Amino acid sequence: MSGAGQTLYLKPEQSSVVRERAVRLEDVAGMECSDIGVLRKVKQMELCRFTEKSGARRVFSVLDVIGQIHETCPALEIVNLGAPDFVVCYEPDPERKGVQYVKTALLCIVLFFGAAFTIMTFIQDVAVGDVFDRFYLRVTGVSAAGVTPLEISFCIGLAAGIMIFYNHIGRKKLTDDPTPIQVEMRKYEQDADNTYIETENRRGRD
Repeated sequence: MSGAGQTLYLKPEQSSVVRERAVRLEDVAGMECSDIGVLRKVKQMELCRFTEKSGARRVFSVLDVIGQIHETCPALEIVNLGAPDFVVCYEPDPERKGVQYVKTALLCIVLFFGAAFTIMTFIQDVAVGDVFDRFYLRVTGVSAAGVTPLEISFCIGLAAGIMIFYNHIGRKKLTDDPTPIQVEMRKYEQDADNTYIETENRRGRD
């Protein structure tokens, strides 16, 4: 029987990035077994296949992976040394270094002007209107009369920044990434569960 009396040590990474639509076990997990034949067979097993409709991110339970391995090697003993649940992300084309450099430069520019704007408004006791008026006067040499392009750009940028940060436009998400609210809700649920467990364990004791 295949895998009889053998032990496979499985260590999936909590998050993995793959370039091919067909994902094999060796792409997302490290494995070790004394039987080389069994090890090669398990490494080449197909875990999933990304399609256009399946999205670019999938979550797996190690129990499902063990069940899939046992379909091929039913007598194989499996010891999990990694994460009980893990995420696989499909990114077919890695960004070129030139694109990464451009993004880094744009990010540095945004951080520079954002920090400068924050310092100026802090010095002016968060008087954003006064900061805009002085900046407009410095650049154009004319005092601002009414609404200027600075206020318009600020309003547009603030709205766009909020939508990008919270990853939502109405009911639609911009990307598959979890929103900050979802992340904080999961943290809250974990903290609440830990509190319930600790409270139950300490019942009757100070």
